[in-house]
Amino acid sequence: MKKYTVGVVGATGMVGQRFVTLLENHPWFQLTVVAASARSAGKSYEEAVGPRWAMTTPIPEEAKSLVVLDALADRETIASSVDFIFCAVDMKKEEIRALEESYAKLECPVISNNSAHRWTPDVPMVIPEVNPEHLQVIQAQKSRLGTRRGFIAVKSNCSIQSYAPALHPLRRFGITQVLVCTYQAISGAGKTFTTWPEMVDNVIPYIGGEEEKSEQEPLKVWGTVEHGQIVPAAAPSITAQCLRVPVSDGHTAAVFVSFREKPSVEEIKTVWKNFQGRAQELALPSAPKQFLHYFEENDRPQAKLDRDLEGGMAVSLGRLRPDTQYDYKFVGLSHNTLRGAAGGGVLLAELLCAEGYILPR
Repeated sequence: MKKYTVGVVGATGMVGQRFVTLLENHPWFQLTVVAASARSAGKSYEEAVGPRWAMTTPIPEEAKSLVVLDALADRETIASSVDFIFCAVDMKKEEIRALEESYAKLECPVISNNSAHRWTPDVPMVIPEVNPEHLQVIQAQKSRLGTRRGFIAVKSNCSIQSYAPALHPLRRFGITQVLVCTYQAISGAGKTFTTWPEMVDNVIPYIGGEEEKSEQEPLKVWGTVEHGQIVPAAAPSITAQCLRVPVSDGHTAAVFVSFREKPSVEEIKTVWKNFQGRAQELALPSAPKQFLHYFEENDRPQAKLDRDLEGGMAVSLGRLRPDTQYDYKFVGLSHNTLRGAAGGGVLLAELLCAEGYILPR
């Protein structure tokens, strides 16, 4: 199999670094281009990242000597050099929207980790196990952009990965109302304890814009494709509160849910155990063999123990029990920079390639 050539735009940031590590020895993808801001352009990747390298593993050898290109000024060179790009830039939303569309119009597919295009009606926001059918909207997006192979696809907010996948197969019971409190790791802000010492021994009960994303993004993920656009679902009603906690990686969610039909505890556990999505059907390289894992222990899941389950690509669940106000409550956990960010982006790219939306040049 010919490997797809891949670029990472925004390669020096934390999510960009994670993309670089995940592409090392990937069976389908070969990292050939890294790009960042003008201040990093012209340096080797190793020199550009320097002491800001935040991963626990060393910089991959294949990436160290790559010369960093300017994500803005070198767009034509980048777009013509790779089969597609991952985009994880730190810019204003309107600037990101313009940047990603410019790459798409240069006939370079964009798999975005950014939120800028999540609410563009013809841009699919895909969790591969949950809503792969949304990829069909790409044809309408290409028509709008006037492209042959260029388009944008995005992954969802990292925090919803800890609860939306668990709720998805339970929708058959008619979910009416959801309350979720998320406890989000500092890497979700692109930080470590070294760069953000104020987080040690601290909890901050506010993350700008996060509650709105947590309440609204699942509705787009559960929406329908109509006339070349994704129409968000009207239900269930979701309310969220999001807190930053002193954990390096792993977003935890405490979830309360009500149903029209009342499943038993055992029915819910069975649905979770047996749930498989399109990523598992296709046996994609980054897909966990079992997506949802339930722990019977009363003190699970825990970020330190369970965030790396199946390479950090599975969702860990526990403490399912009846609730006095809602029907049930449970706890979910996902690795935010793997399943929630770069890993979810790589899995989305694998799905796009397997389904024929991205072809090698």
